[in-house]
Amino acid sequence: MAPHASDDVSIETISPYGVARATVKNTPLSKEEAKKIDDYFKASLYLCLGMLYLKQNPLLREPLKVEHLKSRLLGHWGSDAGQIFTYIHFNRLIKKYDLDSIFISGPGHGAPAVLSQAYLEGTYSEVYPDKSEDVEGMRRFFKQFSFPGGIGSHATPETPGSLHEGGELGYSISHAFGTVFDNPDLIALTMVGDGESETGPLATSWHSTKFLNPITDGAVLPVLHLNGYKINNPTVLARVSHKEIESLFIGYGWTPYFVEGSDPETMHQAMAATLEKCVTEIRAYQKQARESGKAFRPHWPMIVLRSPKGWTGPRKVDGHYLEGFWRAHQIPLPDVASNVAHLKLLEDWMRGYEPENFFDESGKLIPELKELAPQGNRRMSANPVANGGLLKKPLHMPDFRNYAIEVHKSGTTDAPSMSNMAIFLRDIIAANQTNFRVFGPDETESNKLGAIYQAGKKAWMGEYFEEDADGGNLALSGRVMEMLSEHTCEGWLEGYTLSGRHGLLNSYEPFIHIIDSMVNQHCKWIEKSQEVEWRAKIASLNILLTATVWRQDHNGFTHQDPGFLDVVANKSPEVVRIYLPPDGNCLLSCTDHCLRSSNYVNVIVADKQNHLQYLDMEAAIEHCTKGVGIWDWASNDQGCEPDLVMASCGDVPTMESLAATALLRENLPELKIRFVNVVDLFKLVPEREHAHGLSDREYAAIFTTDKPVIFNFHSYPWLIHRLTYKRQGQHNLHVRGYKEKGNIDTPLELAIRNQTDRFSLAIDAIDRMPSLGNTGAATREKLLNEQIRCKNEAYENGVDPKLLQEWVWPF
Repeated sequence: MAPHASDDVSIETISPYGVARATVKNTPLSKEEAKKIDDYFKASLYLCLGMLYLKQNPLLREPLKVEHLKSRLLGHWGSDAGQIFTYIHFNRLIKKYDLDSIFISGPGHGAPAVLSQAYLEGTYSEVYPDKSEDVEGMRRFFKQFSFPGGIGSHATPETPGSLHEGGELGYSISHAFGTVFDNPDLIALTMVGDGESETGPLATSWHSTKFLNPITDGAVLPVLHLNGYKINNPTVLARVSHKEIESLFIGYGWTPYFVEGSDPETMHQAMAATLEKCVTEIRAYQKQARESGKAFRPHWPMIVLRSPKGWTGPRKVDGHYLEGFWRAHQIPLPDVASNVAHLKLLEDWMRGYEPENFFDESGKLIPELKELAPQGNRRMSANPVANGGLLKKPLHMPDFRNYAIEVHKSGTTDAPSMSNMAIFLRDIIAANQTNFRVFGPDETESNKLGAIYQAGKKAWMGEYFEEDADGGNLALSGRVMEMLSEHTCEGWLEGYTLSGRHGLLNSYEPFIHIIDSMVNQHCKWIEKSQEVEWRAKIASLNILLTATVWRQDHNGFTHQDPGFLDVVANKSPEVVRIYLPPDGNCLLSCTDHCLRSSNYVNVIVADKQNHLQYLDMEAAIEHCTKGVGIWDWASNDQGCEPDLVMASCGDVPTMESLAATALLRENLPELKIRFVNVVDLFKLVPEREHAHGLSDREYAAIFTTDKPVIFNFHSYPWLIHRLTYKRQGQHNLHVRGYKEKGNIDTPLELAIRNQTDRFSLAIDAIDRMPSLGNTGAATREKLLNEQIRCKNEAYENGVDPKLLQEWVWPF
């Protein structure tokens, strides 16, 4: 067993200063190697400061002047040195062991560190030829950073070698694990900021080792970077004892190795020895598992790196602490344009990195340092895994039409839409055993997707009990990833797709909000990637929402929230799609379409309970292809002007709208009613605002411009108004949807509370047709009485009346 931090009293201090204190005691570097690595370190740090400050005079070949500075200084310095330090030392091991590796930068605004490496490795100039490896290219490279028309201070999609932006903290580890699943040769070297380590998503992601198979998967090597401070506060893990940190990570199932200090000479030796120890352990574990054919769960190595925030900067400025304190977090000297002394201090600081010794007359890194970096795709800035679309292969997809639910007469067949679709997913998993996984918190079985276990069970590297054989569906090499952390599941899926594979996340609708901001970040990543020419398209991120709002009678108000659609609708129309299939065949068609697509976030909303089926497979394909359409079989306005349009979007709302239409036709047979169903939500948006939108003429042909439209919607009603507010005749659109009214209700009672039930909709229609005059009064009263009776019966018996439960389309 490797020695731990508490075995050595010499590293009990939690100060980041002093000679190196490390768990691993070797000194593997020769004097010449250590000198070259330190020179590369200095060259990298020089580039970081150049990005923060300079737009002219990139190599300080003339005295630094105010006009050489950017007018607005933006960016972050605090984590750069520690990240560069780790990156450079790992390069040595990539070359020594021919490693396939990527670098994930977790600390917020850590881009200068990885950008400097991409530039020194030549990758940046390869993808952006104007940022050439010479003085003028370096000037452009510096100027673009955090500058209008340039690039941001995160590891954005424009950054070669990046698949994790870090705009929102907490996802570096889960993204890293997503990349190494089914990628047995990959090591994801992952820097975890100590501010990031305080987030809930990061805390749960440490458990990912319980799902990592050392035979079929690669490895994640985390480096927890304790530089001590966030923007203006100390970080939690930097202010607890060694024993606590060690115990924490041993408890998580890792083997922590410590590297701490500020003295470059001894720190280089310590980091070189420690990273090599970790790499050889990883390879030994993998060799043992792969040669024996027996998967097991090692206590994988990880590193706790404690170095000063803003390491190598001035310790104090004007009597105030800078290096090793929160003032080093962002721009370390913010007033250099107005403070002559600070301008001189900056110049001396930058010249202290000796750029003239490391860049030749043309401005290119000297050959003896250039050779430290790996070559070709072994460069972490050039690894195709971080541009996963290059590696993406199409899924082997069975023909979804072979899984059709037979529908002989619309609205009369009751069938399990979700369970049927699970068979389709099962066969997709069976045909794609190394590049497709299903992710979800703890709900695959609950969501009626249990059939997929026939092709791939749940990955589980924890302990096994006898009873697990009785329906536990656990396997060392499973294809279903379940952990009761939506954040971690989403992070895994994002990492998996970003690195070139395919997947689907299934979740209860009310709790998908937990990952609102994660999906937001991923949408932004995809949108920005579309602007980067060298980024290849990745598989879409597919989210299946079920256990929906309208079937939460047993869970109550806490489980009733369909608002995720509002969140997604806020994103760029270039990258988001929302589908609400009304029945099982439409669900199959939508799922097939989404799994084949690229560069989108697709959201499918479908209830998991049995439902009436409306369209045979041919009709379902036509309907989903159009995205919105008139259901002729449910309409009676053929060849004439309708008096009313009944519209629906969502499976439960569709049934209630159809029932309302039937009530109107039975009681007011003279009415001409058109029935419209929407499966692609963005069809409602004008075509000039969304690629899927209808033209104004198409919209009017379906919804009319002068007839009342009673629109029953799955989610909050105002979303429909928002999407259609520019449409002619919008004042005739009357939307019903969830209005935050609910409890332990029967399905009908819940619908009544929110005015989405058949009786409310039919009454609404009568009220919206002035042409009826008073002729609809008797029907209105009858419907109201029936609604009251059904509600009372639900209160009395705990279930809806049998006639409603067994309702079928009567025409």
